[in-house]
Amino acid sequence: MTGGSLYLLPTLLGAGSLDDLPPRTVAVARRVRHLLAENAKSARAFLKTVGHPGPLAELSIVEIGHAPRPEQFDDWLAPLAAGHDVALVSEAGCPAVADPGAGIVARAHARGHRVVPLVGPSSLLLALMASGLNGQSFRFAGYLPREEGALRSALQALERRSASEGETQLFIETPYRNARALDMLLATCAPTTRLAVATDLTLPDEVLAMRTVGAWRALPNSERPVLERRPTVFALLADALARRR
Repeated sequence: MTGGSLYLLPTLLGAGSLDDLPPRTVAVARRVRHLLAENAKSARAFLKTVGHPGPLAELSIVEIGHAPRPEQFDDWLAPLAAGHDVALVSEAGCPAVADPGAGIVARAHARGHRVVPLVGPSSLLLALMASGLNGQSFRFAGYLPREEGALRSALQALERRSASEGETQLFIETPYRNARALDMLLATCAPTTRLAVATDLTLPDEVLAMRTVGAWRALPNSERPVLERRPTVFALLADALARRR
């Protein structure tokens, strides 16, 4: 099938700078008129930031939400068949990576449309790059359970997998539960496990720190990063000899 292209359009991380986006990405953002957005409001704000020349009210911005429904994919992708380019955008960072949209991309491939990934910031990759942990073998675990006992069990399972496979384990938390997640990590993991914390990436007040759990525990509370309500990626790499549970 011929027609338009589905562009996977990265957005800024928070109130980041346009310097974080390469010229080609900005150029596509400025010319595209059909968007599939996780959140329509944040998509409009992003287009305003990049200086889209058209009246935003005249653009087609379809909100796909956090759990896009497969039965709507063909309707959402219809502009491609008509020869129009479509951009898939996340609320922050790269679409379809730790964000909704992979099913839409898969459907575009199935229909024979061209899929074009564009370069932009990914909090997961930036955190991994800056962690000093194993970047050759890693796993993203997404959000961990809310309930305290289930969270502890999940962290123990991540640490065991890291110790046995040598994998860096990455996960994220709802920002207002970041401090609790850090406390649980320090209470649960072995002192030799290395733990990286990456907060507000690409922003002026970003925090990038990696220590062993034992070293984190030894830090006075006043010297620990303030994580509440700040987007954060956690990454851990267990020592192969860490205790088994």
